[in-house]
Amino acid sequence: MASCVSGCSPVMRFCQKLNRLKTLDDDVMATSLKRCLNTVDLALLGVGGMVGSGLYVLTGTVAKDTAGPAVVISFLIAGVASLMAALCYAEFGARVPKTGSAYMFTYVSVGEIWAFLIGWNVILEYMIGGAAVARAWSGYLDSIFNHRIQNFTESHVMRWEVPFLAHYPDLLAAAILLVASFFISFGVRVSSWLNHIFSAISMVVIVFILVFGFILADPVNWSAREGGFAPFGLSGIMAGTATCFYAFVGFDVIAASSEEASNPQRAIPAATAISLGLAATAYVLVSTVLTLMVPWHTLDPNSALSDAFFRRGYSWAGFIVAVGSICAMNTVLLSNLFSLPRIVYAMAEDGLFFSVFSRVNPVTKVPVIAILVFGSLMAILALIFDLEALVQFLSIGTLLAYTFVAASVIVLRFQPDKSSGSSGAGGVKTDASSTPSGNQSGQQMDLSVAANEAQTFAQDGGELKEYESFSDKLQLVERQKAGKEKRAPGMLKARWEPYLGRLLGDCEPGEVVAFSVLALMVSGVSLSAVLVFGNNQLHLPVWSFTLLLVIFSVVFLLSLALISVHEQRPNLKTFQVPLVPFIPGFSILLNVFLMLKLSPLTWIRFTVWVAAGLLVYFGYGIWHSKEGLREQQGQDVAARYVVLPSGSLVETVQNVQPEGHTHSTHTSTVDNPPASR
Repeated sequence: MASCVSGCSPVMRFCQKLNRLKTLDDDVMATSLKRCLNTVDLALLGVGGMVGSGLYVLTGTVAKDTAGPAVVISFLIAGVASLMAALCYAEFGARVPKTGSAYMFTYVSVGEIWAFLIGWNVILEYMIGGAAVARAWSGYLDSIFNHRIQNFTESHVMRWEVPFLAHYPDLLAAAILLVASFFISFGVRVSSWLNHIFSAISMVVIVFILVFGFILADPVNWSAREGGFAPFGLSGIMAGTATCFYAFVGFDVIAASSEEASNPQRAIPAATAISLGLAATAYVLVSTVLTLMVPWHTLDPNSALSDAFFRRGYSWAGFIVAVGSICAMNTVLLSNLFSLPRIVYAMAEDGLFFSVFSRVNPVTKVPVIAILVFGSLMAILALIFDLEALVQFLSIGTLLAYTFVAASVIVLRFQPDKSSGSSGAGGVKTDASSTPSGNQSGQQMDLSVAANEAQTFAQDGGELKEYESFSDKLQLVERQKAGKEKRAPGMLKARWEPYLGRLLGDCEPGEVVAFSVLALMVSGVSLSAVLVFGNNQLHLPVWSFTLLLVIFSVVFLLSLALISVHEQRPNLKTFQVPLVPFIPGFSILLNVFLMLKLSPLTWIRFTVWVAAGLLVYFGYGIWHSKEGLREQQGQDVAARYVVLPSGSLVETVQNVQPEGHTHSTHTSTVDNPPASR
């Protein structure tokens, strides 16, 4: 048995390394970056990240091919679904105002390797997203000049026929990325003002589209003569919702900027709500105007808005729409180039990525090296790759990040305090050889009394409370009696004790919640798999399909119910997601469902990218992790403070030596003040 335990201990230590959590500084507002962004700055960053080319392209595509005029309902449902994920980001951004977004949130609540994989996938998401928008920007501008740029490049530069590569190098797309990276490297205020300018122009154009579009609106285009409001039925509306959901991707730039927000506790939640509300309103109203101006089945998917004005006899309005589209794409470009270096900076600052990217310019207060290097990599992608086949890859990284952030909200909300853990009497050790010679006899007498008292108390079945610091002990002893009445986070609620006490009462705080979160994830994946693959790929009979749906649905709902009957952390002054665990739980289910709807080729690419990330983590990150270095430093000296029934406090300081050496322990007893007895 002993050999089994000794053989498993290296494996357990390795697993603990992979799942270690990030330790936040006492002052979470301390940063080497510049805190200067207010609520308006953050809200416009969020609007710029969401309202881009999708407003000018996606509305026409979904309306013509998927939902018809009911695209309005699709955008409305997608906005509500995105709100669930946005609320989770807003809570974390206000509570942990550090750059890194989903990576940081996962690191402080789930574990290191999971955080690295989330950050690794978000990096690729931003790189491909920025390159794809740059190519769309280039193509849109080229179309205004009747494709003269493309023709000139193919004739005078080069043209190739290689799979997965573009037919010609898109010099214009690469140039706009390099220029944008150059401006962003000047600092967050320059980036913010550029975003203000392009967002203002884009919003003026949207107002023009709405006002002029409603003047030209014809309700006949929603009538039965043109196919009705929902020609594809409920299935078309839901399929359109799945596509429209990706239009709201981009609000995470607000959480990624929380370390540069002047008042993140208030600004992050407010900016998230404002930006998502503005984006949803813009998408719903523009899709309403578009489908009322011309019949939905005659829309041009590539340039629906400008084509609609052209067909109504206002070709000059199409030029204004084109200007608005280019400005909107500029805001998305800035959003990607703004967020990507900060994710890289956060990972490098924690030691999980190459340390050169954690350097902050002392003048501009931004990670200039990360901005220029990854801006150049993004430009190379836009220059040579045909990104149409890779665009769907964007979705899987985003949805995975949403899933882990939602799970992190549940874990952190019900996570017990580290200082409230208990240990047995074995925590008290004495060694007279380590005590100073001056007071050796008196301390030995105190030690023997403390040790005897601890031993007697342990034999009677009592517990010794153990604390990591003396100051924590002095505060917690005062609240020890009140703590027995007020249950800690992760414990069963008092009103459920008579019903579930026998079943769950013996579990450690947070243990049932952790198991329930795991069951929630597994049942959510299983339920989504049955819904996506049950009828088509698996060809399940009706009874089997129904039975599996019922079983996994019951497990999913039961997991949520088990989590909800436990105590949450007390309400903080920062924003908190309402109806936890239900809103994060259903957000997880939606994200997993949409992930399983992606193509098998996307999953293959995702697997390859994750494998490459694991090579980086195990080759560099795990050895340079600052949490790992902090653990090694903490192992040099271990201190524990143990409360005895008499009110005495035993301090145990242990010098930890390398394997094969003896441990030196010094224990002293301190009487508590009368108020804490």
